[in-house]
Amino acid sequence: MKKTLCYFMLAIMVSAQATGQELSLSPKNNPSNMDLLESEISKMSWFMIKDTTEVKIGEIHTEIKKDEDRILITTTVLMEQSTNKWVDSTIVNAQNFKPVYHSSFNLQRDMILKFGDKITGYYLDKQTSDKKVISIETNRSFFDSNFYPQLIRLLPLEDGYSKTISIFDYNPKSNIGVISATIHSTEKTTLTYNKKPKQVWKVETTDDISNNTAISTYYIEISSRKIIKQVVDFGGRKMIMRSIE
Repeated sequence: MKKTLCYFMLAIMVSAQATGQELSLSPKNNPSNMDLLESEISKMSWFMIKDTTEVKIGEIHTEIKKDEDRILITTTVLMEQSTNKWVDSTIVNAQNFKPVYHSSFNLQRDMILKFGDKITGYYLDKQTSDKKVISIETNRSFFDSNFYPQLIRLLPLEDGYSKTISIFDYNPKSNIGVISATIHSTEKTTLTYNKKPKQVWKVETTDDISNNTAISTYYIEISSRKIIKQVVDFGGRKMIMRSIE
């Protein structure tokens, strides 16, 4: 009887511990307000901080096209000292943001990912001409790594909000597979933008893509839920992206 009671108490403790563990955000555990994401075109100026001076290195243009079934997000990076474009396209399901397709084309590499029962596609390293055929099985629910910055602004943000997000990333030089992005802190604050004060959510994040060494801080306007500023700190260096109105 004593042994049975011990087993019973252990089962309760294990069950309570499992219940207390918070699930990572994913298409199957998605509390975001999907109505906040609309078809739009936005632009951001991209600066590198050198000493205390901001040096513009490019612009980031993002176009979102949303219909009843799918959302297409196309990001184009234009560099100041180059005529070449970096273009990333992501398609997700409009109901839960489950990834459907991801392509990325730039000077360093070309990549296409198609998400289904398997993740298929290819990765071409243009520096070495090495082309890898991709075929990966996973039974986990995740967002596309290229989509999660959009996801952050749609979440039920509040002071102290923190979450882990399951994302898929393919980079032969770092990570391949389902990894994590983490929202470490969220606070309501005031940001001076175009000489006007704006109420924003300040959201600090890291992810496994950089082995959590790069800290990305998003400043999200509360009224519109648009990202009006992003700061990236990595290895003692800093980049700033600011929305262009």
